[in-house]
Parts: sequence; structure tokens; C-alpha cells
Amino acid sequence: MLIRRRRGWELPEREVTSESLWLSRRSLLGGGAALTAGALLPGHVPGFGMGRAEAATGPYPVARNERYTVDRPITDRRYPTTYNNFYEFNSSKDVVDQAQGLETSPWSVTIDGMVEEERTVDFEDILAAMPLEERVYRHRCVEAWSMVVPWSGFPLSALVAYAKPTADARYLRMQTFDESDAASGLGQFWYPWPYVEGLTMEEANNELAFIATGLYGDIIPKQNGAPLRLVVPWKYGFKSIKSIVKFTFTDERPVGLWQALQESEYGFWANVNPEVPHPRWSQATERPLGMNDRIPTQLFNGYGDYVAHLYTNMDSSEQLYM
Repeated sequence: MLIRRRRGWELPEREVTSESLWLSRRSLLGGGAALTAGALLPGHVPGFGMGRAEAATGPYPVARNERYTVDRPITDRRYPTTYNNFYEFNSSKDVVDQAQGLETSPWSVTIDGMVEEERTVDFEDILAAMPLEERVYRHRCVEAWSMVVPWSGFPLSALVAYAKPTADARYLRMQTFDESDAASGLGQFWYPWPYVEGLTMEEANNELAFIATGLYGDIIPKQNGAPLRLVVPWKYGFKSIKSIVKFTFTDERPVGLWQALQESEYGFWANVNPEVPHPRWSQATERPLGMNDRIPTQLFNGYGDYVAHLYTNMDSSEQLYM
């Protein structure tokens, strides 16, 4: 008889709080505060947009790039800004309050590895050097929920050019913060901190790859990965590393946090494919946030015209999708 023992990071399905129930709990708990805040800041309810102490500053909103369109309405901002995975804080979707303790200013980013010159740069200096725009992208979580959101930021290819990697660089490795006093979730010893993710140089230079610094026309909220996060819309969301502090150019394939934790469930490529199920659930459909109905999932999350060519000559032994 086979007895399967659940790992510390695995939640049984019965213990996963549904989005609708979770949001109704927050509404009850935050109702009084929301009424007070609504009188002071129209359109910004605490936890339903930017961090409580933040305001819309800097260049936002920025012009939308209409090249990137979607076939569904933009998701109401209250869902993407309150239903968040951010394991550095905790393993639930309720990270808004804890995330506000993360100090995002000042914030510096290290660029190292196979580059012409290794350096540490202030976030504001990077932002000033980049071509900012807004893009509306689909986002597909490996947990089979999805959303459509307007990210503000810049093409990752622009940051690659800024970093000046050498010709030997084959991969881009990204790392998030790892100060335990900034986020209590870093004390969860079963995760291989810090959070690391990686792309091939071809993926990093693809026109869709994006660094988000804003969301819904404002500064990106802390719970969504402030001050800068990766957005790769043809891949599952766990590839979209948040609160990045380091970009390393290397000739060795990076091993992401989830791949290190369980490679059979979370591979390097993580391309969306409805025909390849996660070992514990189907990927054939998804549930958009704010909706009860499920819809069919598209190959490459609907972005095949942009990215399918990246994977046409792959070794058959590669796990392209998970």
C-alpha cells in the first residue's frame, strides 16, 4: 500500500481558501476602514490598490502600447491587488498587510556576471533610463486562475541592453530580496531562499518580456512585487519574480526556487500548455479572478505568435511546459 506524505509546502485542496470566500472576509474586516479611507482618497481603498502609505508619484500613468491587446476585459483592480502569492511574506493569498512593511525606497539593483562592467544601480536611475509604457497582458497562474491587467514598465530587452552582457551569456538569473527582518515568510526553512528565477537570453530579449514598475496607472503595490517585477505572460506566474534586487548574466542555467523545491511539478520552462497537466491538477481550463465560470486555457497563454519560435528546435528530453 502506497502512503503519500505531504511535504511542508503542500496544502491539501480542502485547506485552500477560495477567492470569493477570502475576498468576502476581507470586506467584512476592512469595511470600517474602507469607508474612512474612501472619504479621503476616492478610488483607493486600503489593500485594494497601492500600499497604504504610497501615492501615485513619478511618471504614472504612462501611455499604453496598443500592440498588446487581449480578448477579455481588464480585471477589476481589487482582485489582482488583494489576491496575491508572495511567499516571502506567507503561504496564503493574504499578504497585503504584511507586504506594507517592505521598504522599497531606497532600492538598489545589482547587475553582475557576464557583463562588461558589474555595478549596483539605484532603482530611480534605472527607471529614468528606460522607455516606459503600459501593456495589457493576460496572466495565468499554475494554480489555474487567471487575470488581465495593465502593467506599466519597460521591455526586459531594454534592461539587457543597459546591462551590456558579453556574448558568452546564455541565461539571465534574477533574485529577490532575502532580508529576514523584512518578511517573516523567509523564516519558512523548507523553502530554498532567496527566490530565484531565470530565462534564456532569447526569452529575455523577446518583445513580450517585461519589467513592471506600475499597475493600473499607479506605482506597483508592494504586494504585487514593488518596486520592480518580471512579467512573462506566456509562462506560468511563478516565473514572474517579484521585488528583484539582482540580475546576473551567466552561462549556467538557473534553478528557480520552485524548480529546486519540486522539479517534477515546476520546471525551468513553465510555458503555459493546457495539454500538459500539473501532476496534481488539470491545466485545461482556468478561472478568471472575479468570475465563477471556467474558460479554456490557450497554448502559451494565447501568445504563441510571439514566442512559439523560441521552442521549435528543442531537445526532445526537455520539459518545455512544466
